[in-house]
Amino acid sequence: MAIWLKRGAPQQQRADIQKSVAETVDRILTDIAERGDAAVRELSQRFDNWNPESLALSDREKQDCLDQLSSQDLKDIEFAQTQVRNFAQIQRDSMQDVEVETLPGVVLGHKHIPVNAAGCYVPGGKYPLLASAHMSVITAKVAGVPRVISCAPPFQGKPAPAIVAAQVLAGADEIYVLGGVQAIGAMAIGTETIKPVDMLVGPGNAFVAEAKRKLFGRVGIDLFAGPTETLVIADEIGADGELCATDLLGQAEHGPDSPAVLLTTSEKLARETMAEVERLLQILPTADHARKAWETYGEVIVAESDEEMVAIADEIASEHVQVMTAAPDYFLKNMTNYGALFLGARTNVSYGDKVIGTNHTLPTGKAARYTGGLWVGKFLKTCTYQRVTTDQASAMIGEYCSRLCALEGFAGHGEQANIRVRRYGGREVPYAGRVEPLLV
Repeated sequence: MAIWLKRGAPQQQRADIQKSVAETVDRILTDIAERGDAAVRELSQRFDNWNPESLALSDREKQDCLDQLSSQDLKDIEFAQTQVRNFAQIQRDSMQDVEVETLPGVVLGHKHIPVNAAGCYVPGGKYPLLASAHMSVITAKVAGVPRVISCAPPFQGKPAPAIVAAQVLAGADEIYVLGGVQAIGAMAIGTETIKPVDMLVGPGNAFVAEAKRKLFGRVGIDLFAGPTETLVIADEIGADGELCATDLLGQAEHGPDSPAVLLTTSEKLARETMAEVERLLQILPTADHARKAWETYGEVIVAESDEEMVAIADEIASEHVQVMTAAPDYFLKNMTNYGALFLGARTNVSYGDKVIGTNHTLPTGKAARYTGGLWVGKFLKTCTYQRVTTDQASAMIGEYCSRLCALEGFAGHGEQANIRVRRYGGREVPYAGRVEPLLV
């Protein structure tokens, strides 16, 4: 049986925090719906001290941001975007339209149709997370979305040059310097100057995640992406304390509410990792955030076997799962609940977050039990169609349909079938105890 050397905050504490967040988001979204641009601008001024003449960037402003980056910066962004675009295209190519004759004269098919407009949120309050622009804008464009807009908050009192460059190079059609719930609300609800979208994507803090939750239904969303989560699964063969501690704190620095969990079969490795965490927190520049996250939500679990680690990992259903064991492929084969797997010590979550090509917008809060992360398929509607090409097929299907409708008591549905049996088959169909047609 597994033992916990360190436990995170109880679930009730997290629920109490979430209740406060939900109430705040409710008020903000109601205000945006009622007052549009005026509300958005007031919120932007209040939370980001930002209220320019236009929230949308002009071509000149976009170019100014590009000019602030070095040629190496731009090459690095382009390299990362190439990897994301290539993998997204491979995913898109795997999704084929189909059309097949399932019975003589009966043709069924489906098409993958992109949504007409997508809104991409790029977090940037604490750090200018330009990678989120790659993950959302590029993926939407590869899916074929005609209108892709992007919002990111100002950084240190102005548009973040790296984020703007990433948005431009990714192909965003409209770019707004706007953050938080006001950005999510403006994109989903629409204002006098921002036309609403059909789908919202992108990670964010607890307020952004709650706004997406409340707006789901009015628009589509990718998933409920809350605070970053990481789970490190390790043993003494696959890793050491320094590697484990680095990978835990590398994600805990996202914010003070980011869970970081070590799951291992070695109590020795567990204690070495805890000691390394304390050492690294003395020198890590982002230790303020990372320490709060580790102290409040960090966990260390010692299991008896790889099988028990799989069971515990599936229960945790973490966003990121870094596997550094003697046999990492065992976890690829047997785990079912995770956002993304990072297999072996040579890779890590940061590669996935920034550059390797897989998408970093991933499920949190146990949502990995029922969904994967953002990918081109999220922007596509798989829509079916049918075609009946012969009289004989229509009459044959109609007879089955009529009898099945009778079982359900749907007279109108049944008559849709009956009229076609009469017209294309030249015969009557008993319906609900009647031989004569219901409609003459």
